[in-house]
Amino acid sequence: MQQAHRQAIVFENIDVLLGRPIAIDSDAVFAKLVEQQRGGYCFEHNRLYADMLAAVGVASRPLLARPRLALPEGFVGPRTHVALLAEVEGQHWLADAGFGGSFVPPLPLEHGAQGQTPDGASHRLRYIGEPHGEWLLERAGPSASTDGRARDSHDWQAQYSFDLAHVEQMDLEQANHWTATWPGSRFLAAPIVSRVLDGGFAALSGTTLSVGRGGMADKREVADAGELRDVLAAQFGIVLNPEEVQQIGLFPR
Repeated sequence: MQQAHRQAIVFENIDVLLGRPIAIDSDAVFAKLVEQQRGGYCFEHNRLYADMLAAVGVASRPLLARPRLALPEGFVGPRTHVALLAEVEGQHWLADAGFGGSFVPPLPLEHGAQGQTPDGASHRLRYIGEPHGEWLLERAGPSASTDGRARDSHDWQAQYSFDLAHVEQMDLEQANHWTATWPGSRFLAAPIVSRVLDGGFAALSGTTLSVGRGGMADKREVADAGELRDVLAAQFGIVLNPEEVQQIGLFPR
């Protein structure tokens, strides 16, 4: 279900760039991601995913996480990612359909748990304890199956850390608002769009389009607003009018 979700629904921040509010209640998220066939970022994806899990009898609750991908060692950033702690037959699992940098598989919440994905990557959970009972999600594998921030390495690279503290809806609302409106947020800087492919990954980061499969990625630069509009529609199913594409701000008139 998690892989099907990531293949069907794009990760994207276009509404943030257009100055539109990001609502993360169940009705608003279903309307945008399902009925309007748009994408969203983690607060939207994992709200929809949690509702879908509940519909098939799988209980879950949100976890706030600190992204660590491509950040300096020792840097402590804010909790701007949400994942889920799901329970299946008494076993707790990390479930995350909203990490935009790569595909994250479901992993049992056990120290040293590992999983592989069809794009050739491995993932590992480690309990690191300090400072507040933290867990660390790591990845090793080709950078071609990421949004380009990961190194092309077989060494483990930190993706994000989290603890199991209870998270209220207003905690999510606060983190979502900060992520979408803080002037230094990467989501306000440029398009960040991705989709999981069969055995690969497609990503648009700013003007760089990357489509990777089999450990190799084809990359090219988007040249102008017209091409950006075509790429968003053809590669990611995001249909914008010319005015909206101009409003993104990559290619001023």
